Amino acid sequence: MVRRNDQRRTALVDAAIEVLAKEGARGLTFRAVDNEAAVPIGTASNYFRNRDELLTQAGARVYERLQPDEETIARQQTAGRDRETYVTLMRELVGRVASFRTGYLALLELRLEATRRPELREILTTRVRADVDANVSYHEASGLPGDAMAVKLLFLALNWLIVEQLTLPDVFSEAEREELVTAAVERIVGAR
Repeated sequence: MVRRNDQRRTALVDAAIEVLAKEGARGLTFRAVDNEAAVPIGTASNYFRNRDELLTQAGARVYERLQPDEETIARQQTAGRDRETYVTLMRELVGRVASFRTGYLALLELRLEATRRPELREILTTRVRADVDANVSYHEASGLPGDAMAVKLLFLALNWLIVEQLTLPDVFSEAEREELVTAAVERIVGAR
């Protein structure tokens, strides 16, 4: 029987994200999740039918936690519509995503695991595609410079910058990362 205490389930999925970031997909066991969540052994197995379900829910949860809060969205919607504002927004985006280090590292583990698990690949593909589409739609409605292709190119470039920052943080200094974000926006978006 799968239990339905939503707060406990969320805590277990958050613990799974932490385990993925620390131990990788191979280290993700029900026992490891129970230990990370500081719950009695056997708790996770009461909430998830199998490891695949835990993996897929962890994938969905990472994206929930990566979403900007309402205050950030409201501030962005009232910001300027020029390239300098775009640079600021992209710097904030990189900082926000990179600040959820364990979530992003867990997501990298999940992406690798998705190459072997079609159900997980389907969920992540759907989620990432929806994220890209939402970013394009937001951008088109925002009046910021650039087009849909610019949004997609920035998505790809900044994702890799985040990977560098989280996995090999000494490759680029903080100042270099700021310059890279600025250059990416300026070169991809161009002048308005």
